[in-house]
Amino acid sequence: MAKTAFIGLGVMGYHMAGHLATKGGHEVTVYNRTRAKAEKWVGEFGGALAETPKEAAEGADFVFACVGNDDDLRSVTIGENGAFAGMKEGAIFVDNTTASADVARELRAKADEIGFGFIDAPVSGGEAGAVNGVLTVMCGGDDDVFERAKPIIECFARMVGLMGPTGSGQLTKMVNQICIAGLVQGLSEGINFGLNAGLDMHKVIDVISKGAAGSWQMENRHKTMIAGEYEHGFAVDWMRKDLAIVLSEADNNGASLPVTALVDQFYKDVQTMGGKRWDTSSLLARLQKNNGAD
Repeated sequence: MAKTAFIGLGVMGYHMAGHLATKGGHEVTVYNRTRAKAEKWVGEFGGALAETPKEAAEGADFVFACVGNDDDLRSVTIGENGAFAGMKEGAIFVDNTTASADVARELRAKADEIGFGFIDAPVSGGEAGAVNGVLTVMCGGDDDVFERAKPIIECFARMVGLMGPTGSGQLTKMVNQICIAGLVQGLSEGINFGLNAGLDMHKVIDVISKGAAGSWQMENRHKTMIAGEYEHGFAVDWMRKDLAIVLSEADNNGASLPVTALVDQFYKDVQTMGGKRWDTSSLLARLQKNNGAD
């Protein structure tokens, strides 16, 4: 059993922290900007509630964070009441936020100055993956720090991999989002085409999902897409945040991402349709709205 802390009890973090307590049997102290959420978590899982990130981190062997973006991450790590002010020497900070590689390197440098380990470890698998403890975790950092943190991370993951030095976890998550963006657009176009052609798309997907066209998105999203249901899953707003990070990094490294940039604009269209919190599969709704106009 390790003494752990978890900062950020959002859609993902709430369940991830829960698995640390239940599956791992670890001692968990939580902090959340909205105190009521932390109180609810403690009522469900036990553990302790901290008033600040610093208080949550004090005495912990492993401190996890899963917040919104670079600025949110800095706000809970750096400063008088930030987690870094409470980290003990030799502890490890695991950042599960999807953020930039630059902020990962920035925080790693500060961790080195203070004397604790740092792993950037964004996750994939959505809310369902967090609930079921089967997330994919892409890590960046040093081998020895990763090996110490891996058994703890595995409490909420089915795949944990070290991708390279600090920042590599975030870069790998960017690759993940690039692939998903193009894939979901292709799936949306296929379903839209099939429906317009009068095909029974449930039968079509049942066949083609077993071949080269098959994907997680096809298997898990085709039914709700055909039904026009999008009030679930990974929100369009979150995807656009992630794609903004991707496109910024591509500007830095010179990678050409024409499809990703185009799909990002398609998601912007979905936002204007009122779909900010819709699942990313709602690209189909945009196509159906514009049938005959695109």
